[in-house]
Order: sequence, then structure tokens, then C-alpha cells
Amino acid sequence: METVQTEVWKSHNKITVPFWYIAFNVLHRILPENTIALLSKKDHMMDEHIKKTVSYLESKGIKDPEIGIVLGTGLGKMIDFISVDQKIDYVEIPNFERSTVEFHSGKLIFGKINGRKVLAMQGRLHFYEGYSMQQITFPIRVMKALGVKYLLLSNAAGAINLDFRKGELMLITDHINLLPENPLRGKNDDLQGPRFPDMSRPYSEKINKKIIEIAEKEKIVLREGVYASVQGPNLETRAEYRLLKIAGADAVGMSTVPEVIVANHIGLPCVAVSVITDECDPENLKPVDINEIIAIAGEAEDKLIMLYTKLLDYL
Repeated sequence: METVQTEVWKSHNKITVPFWYIAFNVLHRILPENTIALLSKKDHMMDEHIKKTVSYLESKGIKDPEIGIVLGTGLGKMIDFISVDQKIDYVEIPNFERSTVEFHSGKLIFGKINGRKVLAMQGRLHFYEGYSMQQITFPIRVMKALGVKYLLLSNAAGAINLDFRKGELMLITDHINLLPENPLRGKNDDLQGPRFPDMSRPYSEKINKKIIEIAEKEKIVLREGVYASVQGPNLETRAEYRLLKIAGADAVGMSTVPEVIVANHIGLPCVAVSVITDECDPENLKPVDINEIIAIAGEAEDKLIMLYTKLLDYL
């Protein structure tokens, strides 16, 4: 495939740079008009907002949760395995935002699984909904402030690696962040975490090892791979799928990475599993039906539930 290139002059020397590289770096810096204002406000008010939210949730009986869970697209049935003590709509929680995606319930669930206290987000927030990265990841900071020690994430993703099949699970071992904003941009709060958090191992190798053992024991096909996070909400073009494959991605989705970045910032060990809902073969690409994606996620959910419920016994 030919590479479209452009020429850049610097100190009278001509440098040839791939056009897509320049285009990506320009677009990577374009933000919604209200993002900068929201970012500044969140930086200034972060601690106050966290304390207010924690106080409200504790007043509702949500105290000392051990495990935080974020349930992605079509992955809401795990709630059925929780002995629920409290269920609160996001809109009722101070500083939480409303989930605008129809298949994300937007509820915070507190209860127990196998005797362990869990705090689960039934549906997450996305950058494509118009929220800032700080708003999207605020619930993760609240979980840590409430006492959560481990974070379990899930999502629905498309397979870039064509050895993967619909309905299979992929354990995320690393990621490629292609989102145009970062939840840590702005003045750093040293009480939350370091200015430059290390991301050499963003997903807990200890937890990953254990979940692989559980999958082998339960005879669940668990792929391992790199997850690319893009802005959305549109799905990708054939050319974009080719680019993602060249970049080293095994699957692509529109979430998870911001939450993982913040989890690493605040020292919260995390694990993430993708449900493969479609196969992204650029040479045989067909229009995707979102209802089919939801259905496939629902069918594969039982395997994910088994992995996560059994994992709780080891955390």
C-alpha cells in the first residue's frame, strides 16, 4: 500500500513525513469547545467533588467496598449475581453524569458476590457522549476513595486479529490510546497520584495470570491481546482497520483506556476483558448491526461472569 507523504522544511533541510502522522497529531489536539473550561473546573474542584460524592454514597449505606466493577455494552447480567444492598441511578449521585447510551443502564450497584463487597457500574460513560475525560473517569476515583482495592472492567470490542471469533473473550494485556484527550491533562493533584504515572504494565500481571488459570480450568477460550481505544461513536472504515492492525491492535473499542489510565494514576490494580462482538476484516467488511453486537455480547456474558465471579475468590 502506498504511503501518502508530505514535505516539511526545517533549517533548510527537507524532511519527508507520512501524511497520516501529521493529520493524526493535528486532530489529536482538537477539543470540543467546552472541554478546556470543564477541565479547569474539574482540576480545581476534584477533591471537593470526590468528598461530596463519597459522603452521599456512604449516607446511603455504601461503605468499604472491596471490588469495583465496570460493565460495558451488553454486559449487564452480572448484576443478577450480586446480592444487592443498594441501587442508585447515576442522576441521583452528586457529580455523576447521566449515561446517554440506551443499552447502558446508568446505575450504581452495591452488594456482595461470594461474600465480597462489590461496587458495580451498570453502564459507563463515554467520551463520544460529549463528556470530558475527567467526568468519564470520576467514578473510578470515587471507587478508590470509598475503599475499592481492585478494579474489574469489561467492554464489547471488534476483532482486528482475524484469528479471534465473535463471542470469544479477550484479556487485555496492553492498549493503544487513540483518544484525543487524556484524563490526567491539567494541574496534577499529588494526593491522587504522580504527575507522570508509569504505564509499562497498565494491567495487573498478577490478576491476569490468575484469570488465565481460571479460564483454563473452566475450559473457556480466553484470547490475549492489545486493545485500541478510539473516540467513536461511528465504527471504523476499512482503511482504519488496516491501520490499527499495522499499529499492533488485536481489538478495537471506544472505552476502558481512560479508566485504566486513572486507575494507574491512583494506584488501583485493574484487569479488563473484552467480549469480541464482530470481526473487522477490511477485505470482507459488512455493515454492522448494533443490535447484533448487543446480542453477541449478551450471549458471551455468561463466560465473563464465570471468570469474574471466580476471580473474586482470589483477590
